[in-house]
Amino acid sequence: MTTQILFKMKMLKLLFTCSAFILFFSTLSAQKTIPDVTVYTLGGEEVNLLETYGNQPGKVVILSFWATWCSPCKKELDAIAEIYEEWLDKYDVELVAISIDDQRSLTKIPSIVETKGWEFTVLHGDAQTLQNAFNFSTIPQTFVISKQGYMSWVHNGYTPGDEYELEEVIEKYNAQ
Repeated sequence: MTTQILFKMKMLKLLFTCSAFILFFSTLSAQKTIPDVTVYTLGGEEVNLLETYGNQPGKVVILSFWATWCSPCKKELDAIAEIYEEWLDKYDVELVAISIDDQRSLTKIPSIVETKGWEFTVLHGDAQTLQNAFNFSTIPQTFVISKQGYMSWVHNGYTPGDEYELEEVIEKYNAQ
């Protein structure tokens, strides 16, 4: 009878170990990378997000989707702009603000960037393509890309102080 109990215990241990490995590896494969989509610089040059920000690990990247007509978006980017230089020094993070404005509104972007003094990268792309690729419907929408190139944190909307929560996330992923 003791042999049967030992055998059952060994089998349970083996089953548990196998289950743990399966869970671990399925979690790894479920991590989402940046979609393979093209956006544009304000000068009209193409930028592939996956190639530029997803396949070059080693730096935490913030992707912030916004529009010129979105007041909370601009408030969020203004708040980040106030502490962005400090983030660069502390975390070597990169902020990429991607506008989803339509063709008519694109002309407003350079003057907004200049007036506000935003020192981070500003790109633009097709709203529907980006919303489908990144699976979001409202802006502002913020993604943190880990050093390993995975979309590790997502946040939508803006309330004053959200930038400090974002900094905590950046600090966490920068330490990994």
